[in-house]
Amino acid sequence: MGAIEDTRKVLQDFLAPELRQIKARLDSLEKQIEGVDRRAEQRHDAVMSAIGRITDYTEVREPLARLESRVVAHQ
Repeated sequence: MGAIEDTRKVLQDFLAPELRQIKARLDSLEKQIEGVDRRAEQRHDAVMSAIGRITDYTEVREPLARLESRVVAHQ
């Protein structure tokens, strides 16, 4: 039983710190990914807002062009 106990202790002494390091790295990566997700969400919202403004502009462009042509015709 002494050899089994010694082997178990060596494995625990080696693996436990390694597993803690891996867990710490995973936690760090999860935090980084959360930050990227939040920034991506903000950028998505900004892009969608910009697209919405462009759509509004195209709806106004034709009537504005008609008004401009009337002004030019009256000058």
